[in-house]
Amino acid sequence: MKLVVVTAGLSVPSSTRLLADRLAGAAARELRGAGREVDVRVVELRELARDVADNLVTGFPPPALRDAVRAVEEADGLIAVTPIFSASYSGLFKSFVDVLDKDALAGTPVLIAATGGTARHSLALEHALRPLFAHLRAVVVPTAVFAASEDWGANGADGSLAGRIDRAARELAALLGARPAAAPAVEQVVPFEQQLAALRAH
Repeated sequence: MKLVVVTAGLSVPSSTRLLADRLAGAAARELRGAGREVDVRVVELRELARDVADNLVTGFPPPALRDAVRAVEEADGLIAVTPIFSASYSGLFKSFVDVLDKDALAGTPVLIAATGGTARHSLALEHALRPLFAHLRAVVVPTAVFAASEDWGANGADGSLAGRIDRAARELAALLGARPAAAPAVEQVVPFEQQLAALRAH
């Protein structure tokens, strides 16, 4: 099972990446506890910023971006984490979503999460991120996770944030657990004699 984490943090270190790692770890534990093998891949958008801009201008994705897009399109589940700027997702995050095929996430379970300086930005998850993924016909888990600056303090690290992370991870794992494992693609090979006979018939 392929779990892909898209994180749009801009700084190093990044609280957005920290939240993404905690969500991925919790989801992977839930899946492995249910007997599912899981491969976790992190797509760090900060490293692809120029590639995303080039693709938007030229229409051609550079190799690194093409690989990241393919990983998202082939994912069984997605964790999407963005910083909140001006009451919405970051421009880099939206630009990456814009280079995806419109059907890439149809039916894919998605856990949405965000970081911000104050808890007042938490509503951006519901008025910006959830509608975005609903438009893409993804299946968004009920619990969205927001981490404000105070959530990383001594009192917040193991309190409500940890509980929300665990609850969201359980919801994502439940959706993924209900999906059948993808069958390997089998190439259909038509014998040459059969192809030749079909041509003669025409």
